[in-house]
Amino acid sequence: MQALHIGDAVVHRIEEWSGLFLPPRQLFAGYDEAAYASARPQVGDDYIDPDSTAIKACLQSFVIETGGRTILLDTGAGNDKERPGIPLFGKLKTPFLQRLAAAGFAPGRIDTVVCTHLHVDHVGWNTILADGEWVPTFPNAQYVFPAADAMYWDPRNRSRFSAKVGEAVNEGFFDDSVRPILQRGLARLVDAPLQLFEGVRLDPAGGHTPGSQTLTLESAGERAIFVGDVLHHPLQIYNPDWNSIFCEDAQSARDSRRRTLGRVADERAVMIPAHFAGRHVARVERAGGGFLAVGL
Repeated sequence: MQALHIGDAVVHRIEEWSGLFLPPRQLFAGYDEAAYASARPQVGDDYIDPDSTAIKACLQSFVIETGGRTILLDTGAGNDKERPGIPLFGKLKTPFLQRLAAAGFAPGRIDTVVCTHLHVDHVGWNTILADGEWVPTFPNAQYVFPAADAMYWDPRNRSRFSAKVGEAVNEGFFDDSVRPILQRGLARLVDAPLQLFEGVRLDPAGGHTPGSQTLTLESAGERAIFVGDVLHHPLQIYNPDWNSIFCEDAQSARDSRRRTLGRVADERAVMIPAHFAGRHVARVERAGGGFLAVGL
């Protein structure tokens, strides 16, 4: 994806990692072989490996330049993190910051960091390791976190939320990538819906996590909706009742997915999910009682 213009705003994609993840039958709760066979021809080999049938995925962040602001949306897995629950994203040594700088965004240029939700692969570059301490990567930024997720994932509150679907896979992220931001007073804890800035709105999309939110960017009559992990893969456009195995509240996640896909279709917006490979963006149209992807 080249720099994407949404009216007068500009969106830059910064990739941290790309590769093969789980096959659909393992990733999606509610997976159905017949439904997969029906959708597979619509979802090309840029999104599913034809040999292993594993999905192709990315860890990627988006820099949004709008209204004089420089917003970094989601911060991937980060380097040097202990990730016993998902070793694929542990102890990484990626050139993410170099790629960010090459696009023109040294860490000091970022004035706002927004996390669509708090999960291990969306908060990692919030901090970097310096002299044995986790410190903010973006020293001039205000970090915007969903308040519900900050409460839910804080290990100190475990007794209040004992049955977490993603507890094991997300082990460790709060203490190395969220708490250091909170302790320094750099975080703004928010509840969507919220007009964050002119042309930048957060909307609730709970289910994947309690505080999952989408970000809508509007400029000069054009619109993009960054949907985070409301969808992990284009197969879910055709099968919106398929949750990932990492969703905390199954019914809320399905409801949020259908509602978000409906918004994207009805508002003729560009949809920008967190993990799509291929062209990384899509448009959606209604089709009967469901949806179909346009421009994969």
